[in-house]
Amino acid sequence: MDAASRFGPAYYSRYYGNPRTAVTSRREMGRRGDFIASFANYLDLPVRSILDAGCGVGWLRIPLRRRFPRARYVGLEVSPYLCKRFGWVRGSLASFRPRAPFDLVICYDVLQYLDDRDAERAMTNLGRLTRRVLYFSALTQEDWDQHCDKSCTDGDVRLRPAAWYRERLESRFIALGGGLQLRRGVVTQLWELER
Repeated sequence: MDAASRFGPAYYSRYYGNPRTAVTSRREMGRRGDFIASFANYLDLPVRSILDAGCGVGWLRIPLRRRFPRARYVGLEVSPYLCKRFGWVRGSLASFRPRAPFDLVICYDVLQYLDDRDAERAMTNLGRLTRRVLYFSALTQEDWDQHCDKSCTDGDVRLRPAAWYRERLESRFIALGGGLQLRRGVVTQLWELER
């Protein structure tokens, strides 16, 4: 199914609009945005540009803009419906090529929607897109089997083991925990047990 058909009003109504079937909430995403921003601030990393890849309805935008008011925010989305509604940049993480990398890149629950070829390309592209910090999460096979509430989680995805993602991240990033990844080569005070 193409993006226009799959990621239309019905999808967002079910997973974001209806509190009984929503996969997340504004409140949860606000806490997530505050966590991401707090950790970047803790590491004393300037954030002047933010890419929210697969930004959906944009619930991370407000908390991130509140914490980084001077940062340029770009919402990247494949859904024509959301691009028209919110003014996001239409494109795929697998092929998005901006002029310059972003200080902070968010890739929250996107890659499970991509086939293996495009997921590989997107993982490689994350290394090009991220100047400093990446927040990365994807629904894994382990999450599906052990952690998620299947009544409000879209199971029509490609489930990969967590190791698949970790292997591809570790060549370009240092895992900091909580989904945060520091771009290799970025100079900051980072204690051994924070890795």
